[in-house]
Amino acid sequence: MGKKMEYQDQKQHIELIAMGASTGGTEALLAVLKELPGNLPPIVITQHMPPVFTEMYAERLNRLCAMEVREAKDGDELYSGLCLIAPGGLQMRVHKDVLGARVSCTEEEKVSGHCPSVDVLFHSVAEQYEASAIGILLTGMGKDGAKGLLAMHEQGAYTLGQDEKSSVVYGMPMEAYKLGAVSQQGNLEQIPQYLLQRLRFS
Repeated sequence: MGKKMEYQDQKQHIELIAMGASTGGTEALLAVLKELPGNLPPIVITQHMPPVFTEMYAERLNRLCAMEVREAKDGDELYSGLCLIAPGGLQMRVHKDVLGARVSCTEEEKVSGHCPSVDVLFHSVAEQYEASAIGILLTGMGKDGAKGLLAMHEQGAYTLGQDEKSSVVYGMPMEAYKLGAVSQQGNLEQIPQYLLQRLRFS
C-alpha cells in the first residue's frame, strides 16, 4: 500500500525530512526509504561513508526506491520527491531563502568526529526549518546527530529514533533518546509508518 498512498497536506506543513545514520545505516536507510512513496517533501541524509561510496550508495537507493535519490552537489535545489545523500568527505547543510531551498556541500573539518556529520546537517535544519521539518536518527556508533536532533526537537520538529532491538549499534539513537531529543522510538517497520502518519497519508 505504501507507494500507492497520496500525500495529504496538514495543518503543520512539513517542508523537509532529515535523516542520519552510521554503522548499519546503509541497510536501515534502505528499509525505511523503500517503504515511502515518491511524492514526499524533500529528504536530506547524512550517512557516515567515505568519498565515492556515497555516490554508489545513492545510485543503489535510486534503483530500489520510489523517490529520486542521488548524491548531493553544492547548490542542489530541494524539491518534492528528491532525496539527497551527503557526499563523503564534505559537510552538508540546508539553506532556505526567498528563491527556494538548497544544500551546500563544503570541505570542512570533522564535527563530532565525522565529515559528513549528522550534527552539522541537523543543526542547519533546526535553524532553517524549525517546526516544519522531521528528523530521523538511525543506527550508528557514537554520538553524532544526538545534539542536532535535540536542536530540531527544541524548535518544535517531530523526531524519530531507531529502537535498541532493531539497531545494529544502538549508539547515536540512544544518545539522542537520553538527551530527550526523540519524540518517538520505533523499529525499521514502524519508523516509515510513524513518518507517514505524521505527514497524514491515507
